[in-house]
Amino acid sequence: MRILAMAMLVLFSFTVKAQDSLLVKKLASRFAKSTFSSDTKTVLDMSYPGLVKLSGGREAMAKLINERIDALRARGVIAFDGWVNAPGPFYRAGTQLLCLLPETVKMKVLNGVYISHSYLLAISNDKGKTWTFMDVGNMPKNVLLRLLPDFNSALEIPAPTPPTFFPAQED
Repeated sequence: MRILAMAMLVLFSFTVKAQDSLLVKKLASRFAKSTFSSDTKTVLDMSYPGLVKLSGGREAMAKLINERIDALRARGVIAFDGWVNAPGPFYRAGTQLLCLLPETVKMKVLNGVYISHSYLLAISNDKGKTWTFMDVGNMPKNVLLRLLPDFNSALEIPAPTPPTFFPAQED
């Protein structure tokens, strides 16, 4: 009986972890798609509140997002796309849960596509019931620690890859 109880407990913990991973990936994918489609309202709604505050509030952060998009368009980017990959392990950081998700970003230009890889950090303040996000690929460590003072140093954030250019295929 004891072995059955232990097996059920282990099985239950794997099921809960799988459900958490699916939820985080689903929400992170929504966040990423909103970013790629310039849905600033959804991006702001799903962004980590500390980042929104540090950026000067919703209006200031929306302006920053739109300025970045305009700058990329001025450099020839005509479309954005991408996807979020499976989340890594969950980490406790004080009262928060953190999870890192690799993200692939595609920027289409007239003669091809640039592809880069970065990272989204998922943050939950309520034991995984809800999640907010922030792009941490190029975030300086001191800013990350200012936003998340209890950051778990076991969670390593790799550097993003520089964009790789893939020329358009001619028919």
